[in-house]
Formats: sequence, structure tokens, C-alpha cells
Amino acid sequence: MEMQMQDESFLNPAVKATLCLGSETHTIEACKGILSDQLVYIKGESMSVLKEFITKHNVPNDVPDEIVSEGDADDDDDEAPIVKSKKIRTEK
Repeated sequence: MEMQMQDESFLNPAVKATLCLGSETHTIEACKGILSDQLVYIKGESMSVLKEFITKHNVPNDVPDEIVSEGDADDDDDEAPIVKSKKIRTEK
């Protein structure tokens, strides 16, 4: 009887992964299909768990989109932008 159970587990291997992310623990199991299919499934599920964890624990930066300078903003508008001249190459 034990030999038969070992043969069945050999033909249908189970892939199991446990992800410990901080205080959270996620367990992913795959029991159907061939070993390579199980590994692909585990990879996809673990990427989903990681994406959810990063999204959940992502802290937005308190950085404004534009840098606002104090007092100098009015002075910069009066100056003309510096334009670099283009050199024209002439062949002789």
C-alpha cells in the first residue's frame, strides 16, 4: 500500500511555496499538471502576491510635482533665454 502511495506522489508532484513578507505569510500550492506547469503557476501566483504586497505597503512620497522657488520666480520671467548659435559648415 505504501508503495502505491509513493508512486502516485511521484506521478503527481505537488509544488508548494511559502512567502513570508513582514508579518504576513502567504502559502501557494499547485497539485495539478506536470511539474513545469506547476512551477509556472507558482511563479504567477507569487508575482501576484508580491504585487499586492508592494501596492498595499507603498508609501507615497510627499514631493510636489513642480519645484516652487520663493521670490525668484518673477525675476526669471524678465530675462531672455540663452540661445546657442548653430554653426554652419561650408565646404570649399
